[in-house]
Amino acid sequence: MGMRLCRATFSSRRMDGLRWAFGCGSWQPSRCEWLLAARCVQAEERERIGAFVFARDAKAAMGGRLLIRKLIAEKLKIPWNEIQLQRTTKGKPFLANPVLTTIPNFNFNISHQGDYTVLAAEPNRQVGVDIMKTNFPGTSSVTEFFRIMNRQFTDHEWKTINMAGDEWAQLDMFYRHWETMLDDNHHVAVALSKPDIVGKYPVQLQENINQEQSQFTILAFKDLISSAIAMAPEDPMYWENFQAKQEKTSRQHRVPV
Repeated sequence: MGMRLCRATFSSRRMDGLRWAFGCGSWQPSRCEWLLAARCVQAEERERIGAFVFARDAKAAMGGRLLIRKLIAEKLKIPWNEIQLQRTTKGKPFLANPVLTTIPNFNFNISHQGDYTVLAAEPNRQVGVDIMKTNFPGTSSVTEFFRIMNRQFTDHEWKTINMAGDEWAQLDMFYRHWETMLDDNHHVAVALSKPDIVGKYPVQLQENINQEQSQFTILAFKDLISSAIAMAPEDPMYWENFQAKQEKTSRQHRVPV
């Protein structure tokens, strides 16, 4: 499971971790919504989103940009239109604004698959998040998929998975062991480093992440833009470009957000 870790530095006052999810798959943006969303992201991100072939991917990427900007605007208190996001050479987004005070690290990570874009954020701890939709693993058999993933669980856990029923039930049980359920078909994994070792060790999946830490709040589009400030004039052609896109590809895939 890939981790796309990005870090920002946030205010010294106490902050709790955040778990947000946006239902990009069920979002059917109106012309007004899509053009407003486009005005609220940076020019290079707007261009990147517009270049996606499928509408589903464009919506997932747009949701990801808005989630990150909402997080920074509301928690770091940087005005929305002053937030500068850049990408590493590997395409990972990070906050480029200079930080003028000595304050602790606040880490965030974002992921998309299926019908959701998700974000996890933590003060003073590295965090990774990944989402999977319960689905047969490509063209390989479930048995072969389990063989490849053999080291993920103990013998007892594999026995529980294999006794679940048919292949679909076994696959669903596999995901339930691995991750927290967001809904009946989507499972989310959150990985945290141990406290006080930020930057020293890789992110490790914690076995004892409590229920409160793993709870995701599902946000609507109006929540994503509640702190937004438009940064560009309306471009009607951006809507026309979006309208021309096919909704989705015929198979599940991951999208860089």
